[in-house]
Amino acid sequence: MDEQTPAEQALSRPYVAADGLCFDVITLSVEHHLDRSATLTYLLTVRRPGHPDERWTVTLPWEDKSWADVLTSPAPAADRLGQLVHLVHAHLDEWWATKGHSRRSAKMGRRLL
Repeated sequence: MDEQTPAEQALSRPYVAADGLCFDVITLSVEHHLDRSATLTYLLTVRRPGHPDERWTVTLPWEDKSWADVLTSPAPAADRLGQLVHLVHAHLDEWWATKGHSRRSAKMGRRLL
């Protein structure tokens, strides 16, 4: 198994969204494409106050090639790494909020039993 880059390590950490929703990352895989885009695939447990935990697999296509250097660098700039983590978390938050009524978002995730 390859060692994770600093970006993969940062993106693998659990986080709590502003609304109290907790995304507990079980695994993250990053598939790098020849065109410098990437696909982030998460296996995570989503925790919400007052609800049972839910396990999901979520695939985020990452088309913005300007982040390829941060994803692959052994020592990315801290500010750029922080920005990337913030953007990915925002995409996960958006996926969660829209998966019930957006076909595009619904296709990105699959609930596991």
